[in-house]
Amino acid sequence: MWYELLRFAHVIGACVLLGTGAGIAFFMVMSNRTQDPVLIAHVAGIVVLADTVFTATAAVFQPITGYLLTREVGWPLLEGWVLVSLCLYVIVGLFWLPVVWIQIRLRRLAKSAALAGEELPAEYQRLYRIWFVCGFPAFIAVLAIVWLMLTRPDLPL
Repeated sequence: MWYELLRFAHVIGACVLLGTGAGIAFFMVMSNRTQDPVLIAHVAGIVVLADTVFTATAAVFQPITGYLLTREVGWPLLEGWVLVSLCLYVIVGLFWLPVVWIQIRLRRLAKSAALAGEELPAEYQRLYRIWFVCGFPAFIAVLAIVWLMLTRPDLPL
């Protein structure tokens, strides 16, 4: 029963990370296309909240449930697919942490532009491009981790 609960929690965490990441990206991209500072400030506020409530929570619990699962099943942490998953998880974090800061900054810049009745500043455009580019490797790494979890391929290291 303990194994099933751990596995369920781990799978739900993976779904939250993947789903929230995709949803956040979709809403940020769609709001950015309007170039409307009022709309972008509002959406970015929701995105920052969602990242805080959902993504950060799942990001903390994923390695915990993953570690407990490896202990329960008896997989060594240095087993190929486990180790590759952990490395990919670090890569996701290296892209996600700056993205969180960028989202907060994008929200502030859009809010300032909205309050001043101005267009989005050049700094917003520059940060948005960085945010956009950072999303691809992080999202691909999350997909790879899910694939590794499901297939558990024999990866001799």
